[in-house]
Amino acid sequence: MDPAVSIRDCRAEDCTEVLRLIRELAEYEKVPEQVKISDQGLFQDGFGQDPFYKCLVAEVPPERRSKGGHTIVGYALYFFTYSTWKGRNIYMEDLYVMPEFRGKGIGKRLMRTVAEIGLEKGCTQMKFSVLDWNQPAIDFYLGEGAVDLTAAEGWHVFRFEADAMQQLASK
Repeated sequence: MDPAVSIRDCRAEDCTEVLRLIRELAEYEKVPEQVKISDQGLFQDGFGQDPFYKCLVAEVPPERRSKGGHTIVGYALYFFTYSTWKGRNIYMEDLYVMPEFRGKGIGKRLMRTVAEIGLEKGCTQMKFSVLDWNQPAIDFYLGEGAVDLTAAEGWHVFRFEADAMQQLASK
């Protein structure tokens, strides 16, 4: 692990850099067109009166910046949920480290920090989703002790998009 990398809470002024990383993640996941949020939206949703998410960033000192000149090289975005069976949960929406900084323990440190925050808040579970083709991520999470709920318990994750929500709400 690189001690020069610091893991810290995201600050409002980091939203543009976090959006850059969100776009990189979407590109990696082969769905760049699905990113509709703006840095202003991230700012409002994370730093407004009623924050919807929290975020950690991985930062390197200026002398270790990326090839593109960035010092924020990874992030973990999370929020709190609730299980009627287990109580408090933390949900890790995204975990991402720029390719040139992978293999240095940064992702593990980000994920460990999310877990620590969850435990401090009394959470009994940390949940997240992974695309079925992303074998490196699946192997990483399984290696850290995660359980694949689709394989182990048959759970499938569903969602309603906005138009389907509108249709459902108007019935």
